Amino acid sequence: MSQADRMTRADRRAFLPGLVRGYVRWIDRVNRVVGLFAMYLVVAMIGILLYSSIMKAVAIPPLWTLEMAQFVMAAYYMLGGGWSLQHDSHVRMDLIYSLWSPRRRAMVDCVTILFLIFYLGVLLYGGFSSTAYAIRYGETSYSSWAPYMAPIKIVMCIGVALMLLQAFAQFFRDLALALGEELP
Repeated sequence: MSQADRMTRADRRAFLPGLVRGYVRWIDRVNRVVGLFAMYLVVAMIGILLYSSIMKAVAIPPLWTLEMAQFVMAAYYMLGGGWSLQHDSHVRMDLIYSLWSPRRRAMVDCVTILFLIFYLGVLLYGGFSSTAYAIRYGETSYSSWAPYMAPIKIVMCIGVALMLLQAFAQFFRDLALALGEELP
């Protein structure tokens, strides 16, 4: 019997304190609200593209619609990343993973999610750097509409930060499952 199997329920509760449990619940709640909001951005994008199509048929097409639709779509997938991670909705290559027990999957996920956390940390660092540049120099797009880039870069940094926080919550959830206990 391994040491993790010998741990009593009380030992496991001591290992994952209430602060960790509260963090997981709080991050899940935040990403659920942001993810539900992000789902409606698809409707906004469809509205923008519909407006663009109608205007092309009856008048001069507006310059801003295509790029605005791209910004809305970027916000959609960046803000929905944490929600997707929370609900295990990301694409996964599953050759032998599904054959494993939930506990073994949790043990493997505890290791692999560290790579995701590292990647998201580097991405967030680069995002902060790019956003600071956009704010400091008033960076604009190279299109004829030339919108400021700072707002979408801020939204993208928020999305990456929320996904990073959700990755830590997922790590704690997998760690608890690997120790034989489920977090809500």
